[in-house]
Amino acid sequence: KFTKMVEDAVFKKRLSYIDAIVHICEETNIEPEDVKKFVSPIIKDKLEAEAAGLNLLPKTNSIDSALFE
Repeated sequence: KFTKMVEDAVFKKRLSYIDAIVHICEETNIEPEDVKKFVSPIIKDKLEAEAAGLNLLPKTNSIDSALFE
């Protein structure tokens, strides 16, 4: 369900994956730190690509070590 909500926000509201997750957290009163268990591997890969494209991740690290530990 969370993955569908993220994908809908990305496509319908034209949000980035990062912004879509934050938006959903705000709407559902979920703390962003607690969202790890809801993020599917597909969304995780898209987040990682997006974060790397924005230079938010060091070149050698993955999203797991940067955001989800």
